[in-house]
Amino acid sequence: MLDDTTLREVFHFRVSLLGAISVITISIIALIVLLSVLIVYTPIRNILPGYSASLRQQLIDESARVDSLQADLRLQRQYLDVIKALTAGDIQSDSVQSLDSMQRVEKVQIVSQPNEATEAFLSQYEQKERDRLMLFSSTAPRFVRQLYRPVRGVIVASPRPDHHVYGVTVHAAKNETVVATTRGTLVSVERLMDDTYAVTLQHGNMVTSYCHIGHVLKQQGTKVEAGESIGLMDGEHDLVVELWDAGQFVNPEEVIVW
Repeated sequence: MLDDTTLREVFHFRVSLLGAISVITISIIALIVLLSVLIVYTPIRNILPGYSASLRQQLIDESARVDSLQADLRLQRQYLDVIKALTAGDIQSDSVQSLDSMQRVEKVQIVSQPNEATEAFLSQYEQKERDRLMLFSSTAPRFVRQLYRPVRGVIVASPRPDHHVYGVTVHAAKNETVVATTRGTLVSVERLMDDTYAVTLQHGNMVTSYCHIGHVLKQQGTKVEAGESIGLMDGEHDLVVELWDAGQFVNPEEVIVW
């Protein structure tokens, strides 16, 4: 390039085939790197095939967390209402109880109130459901408390200890919730070959084993309460539940009201 006034050379550059190829190659590599960064670190990756399953599992986990947070927030609001009423002098300090205690007292008062209609209903219920009420009699091995039903569904296969089959097989609908039979700790959460999960819940000497859970909502080592959600069914596999008490097999059909 020349200066129009002095006709002196200002600068120059040389174009060659190798230089043009180098510039094009560097530009393509830079474009590939830029696209890779956008796909990996931005929500654009959710559009690509293969990422929808992980996104769905993340949505399920976040939904469970939101439900827990809403329950905690509701309890906090009730607690603050009691504190405000106590501060304003609307209630006496010696009459304040925890929310759980108040709920238990209300339930006891309702149940303990004599009522002819209630007594008639109980009498009729015991007459019709005598066999079901006997599930938790002294004939049940070592169980003195009712266990939660692990999942709502239809029993398709019963345990057969003589054939080394110790679990009850339950067919459940898609996204049906799998809950803890009792309070305890999830000592094992493993992924099976069919992309389902096996979960083991332990409470003292009692162990509940779940097989073929579609999606798990808790991690290994988590402490759960009785009836708390631990997973969801995928609708394609049947849930297999086993109960063991101090190393002895327990038939789930005999201790759980399905």
